[in-house]
Amino acid sequence: MEWQFFISIAMFALVMTGTPGPNNVMLTASGANFGYRRSLPHAFGIGVGLMSMVFLLASGLGLIFQQYPIIQEAMKWIGSGYLLYLAWKIANAKPSSGHSDITSKPMTFIEAALFQYLNPKAWMMMVTAIGSFSLEGGEYWWSILVIAAIFWIFQIQTSSIWVGFGTLIGRWLSSSSAWRRFNLCMGSLTAVCVVFIW
Repeated sequence: MEWQFFISIAMFALVMTGTPGPNNVMLTASGANFGYRRSLPHAFGIGVGLMSMVFLLASGLGLIFQQYPIIQEAMKWIGSGYLLYLAWKIANAKPSSGHSDITSKPMTFIEAALFQYLNPKAWMMMVTAIGSFSLEGGEYWWSILVIAAIFWIFQIQTSSIWVGFGTLIGRWLSSSSAWRRFNLCMGSLTAVCVVFIW
């Protein structure tokens, strides 16, 4: 494989994982509300979810979507509904009190991994990556491993930046009203992501 192959995937992965979308908006909100360390399982769960999607799509799941488009349509509706539910939870979250509120908690590793299957941006990223960068013949599975590994590396880095950004914002929010406005803003941005599904 040529270096151009690796660079192309890396650039695509950087843009796709680094730009705003449901994952990054929720990571920012999590960083602000729960701090950097407590948000890390959320970030790592995203990476595992994306990698599992790569292997499922490479194994033929994409063909099922082509043969039965109703499945993809149903996932759009379910994903939209779940995203709106998460947006409502974020918008109505109680103001942070020094990250010590044990009644609320960040998204877990498993929840974040499973959320990718309802995240339209995740499907678009993985379908495009496999369609654009996978190689034919004997190098097919090797190229799939490379795609998964590069996406995981870049996703961890960009997710860490978004969580860190949220953590910094959380330090600046000093009043309950500021927290409410921030959470309402993050919830609204999460809800807006539904527009991109349709």
